[in-house]
Amino acid sequence: MNINNITFCFLFQFLFVGNQKVEISQTTNKPNSQQKQISKSNPANLIFESNDNGQSWQDISEGLPENILSDRLVSNDKELFVLTEKGIYQKPTSEFFSKWKRENFYFNQNNIVMSKDGLLTFNRNGEFFKKIYSTNLLMPIYTSFKGNSVRTIFESASGTIFIGSDEGLFKSTNNGKTWNHVHKNGWVIKIVESDGVLLATNQSGILRSTNNGEQWSLVINEGGVGIDLAVIDGGFAAITYNTTSKTRRVRTSFDGGKSWNAIDESLPAHDLISSVVQSGKYLLCGHPDGIYRSADKGKSWNLILPSIGEKVFNLSVSGNLIYAIAREGGC
Repeated sequence: MNINNITFCFLFQFLFVGNQKVEISQTTNKPNSQQKQISKSNPANLIFESNDNGQSWQDISEGLPENILSDRLVSNDKELFVLTEKGIYQKPTSEFFSKWKRENFYFNQNNIVMSKDGLLTFNRNGEFFKKIYSTNLLMPIYTSFKGNSVRTIFESASGTIFIGSDEGLFKSTNNGKTWNHVHKNGWVIKIVESDGVLLATNQSGILRSTNNGEQWSLVINEGGVGIDLAVIDGGFAAITYNTTSKTRRVRTSFDGGKSWNAIDESLPAHDLISSVVQSGKYLLCGHPDGIYRSADKGKSWNLILPSIGEKVFNLSVSGNLIYAIAREGGC
């Protein structure tokens, strides 16, 4: 099936899931009948892919077990990876109809990330492994790290390694031989970088560093936690929880993360907004209603893919491809 062979009629686009065709309204109101049609047609829908900035979506979850552990898919130029309760599954990014293949290694992983050297996998106990390219072999790395409750690992443009955990943030400038505990106030889950500025989601909001992660300051602090971060053209996008409104707020910054402007005025307010990414000229947001898209930097949003049951889409982007994982509560 050619996913580019999609016809549009007034305010409706057609989505092909498996061998079934489903109409999706592009207005901001979610049609409940359409949501039920998607869920009923294939209740195991888990992952969708778009190669046209979200205009059309294709279910690529066939062959995966239903219990996906990944919040996002990770990929390089050639391979796409997802973590499930049965291990890591892989498929080529260049072959749309290729099947998912289970990698022949498993050691109670909790997460996977893509580094400059390839796929890294780790667990909450602080055990890290690197996949040796073109093999099914794992090599232990960062064995000198003694922390636990690990949440994420990130490599900056300068080669500095950061490990985020429930204990805060750790930093290594010598490829993991030694580690410094550079932030101790609350957990760190996601880290992004652009033009020498590092941002991190934190228990108190969004952290910012301009000296390669040596010191950090709170730049969004609304009583709640930091939910998501993304690098966008000219700046950053962020999602945080506001304890006054009791909703998750979506913001952008175009001055290196110093100041932030809300872009969610036309989004339905909710406490389970999950993710924000950019693809082409568009911003896309994972919301309990489904996936919303904005062509004007968040001034207005259109619903382009309705939700599946009670699940929320977590979004990720690789090149010209957008991936959406349907997860309970968006986390």
